[in-house]
Amino acid sequence: MTDPEPWVAVEDVARHLGVSKDTVYRWIEGRSLPAHKIGRLWKFKLSDIDEWVRAGGASDDLRGETA
Repeated sequence: MTDPEPWVAVEDVARHLGVSKDTVYRWIEGRSLPAHKIGRLWKFKLSDIDEWVRAGGASDDLRGETA
């Protein structure tokens, strides 16, 4: 049996994608970055993040925003 994928924090997502924590927060608010709020903390599954990136979620041309 495989271990379930762990939940990771904003810092881990920023490191994984090579962006700042502020960019991660902006993407949560404006670009539907897949995230779950648990109390005051945002948590993520890296497989969901990778799928979002592959689907174009982090593209610079979305709604005229830049990262």
